[in-house]
Amino acid sequence: MTAATEPTTLLDRYRARRVRRWLVREKQIAGMLPGWRTTPRRRALVVLVIVALTVLFVTGLLCAFGLVWAALFAGLSALVFVPSWTMLRIVSQVQDNAPAETLDELEFAQRETARSFGLTVTQSLTVLPMMYLIWSGALFPEADAFRTAYAGGVMVLATVLAGGCAPAMVLAWNRSDVEPEN
Repeated sequence: MTAATEPTTLLDRYRARRVRRWLVREKQIAGMLPGWRTTPRRRALVVLVIVALTVLFVTGLLCAFGLVWAALFAGLSALVFVPSWTMLRIVSQVQDNAPAETLDELEFAQRETARSFGLTVTQSLTVLPMMYLIWSGALFPEADAFRTAYAGGVMVLATVLAGGCAPAMVLAWNRSDVEPEN
């Protein structure tokens, strides 16, 4: 880099480093999971992530009613969620978190729309579990921590993860198959 193009502020250096790291990571994941990069497979991963998060939320609901054995489903849900979410991010080329400098205008617009949708999902879904956490402690002070804090925490976790995962799920669902180069 020359002195004219050298990042001068801390924020500029952070952005430049983020772009460099992202380009390296993009090269690393470019050839991973080639059989999963088709539209039907990406959509199957999206459905799997949604199912895992739904099971996590239902686990919180069941725990709120005092069903102690339901807590096991939180672990099972995590065992499904983590690999399916990782695979989804790989096959969608981590576009939901790409630096703006690496995207063209269409990709940037799609990412920003998906991020806006993710924020709306987070805000909409998290309200009910948060109200449960607030009001269960206030209205039922004799209730145990499992039925209030753990159950509410699991429900909040599921909704926050759903909102955080929404941009990647939207982009993966709507992305067309890449045409092989000749």
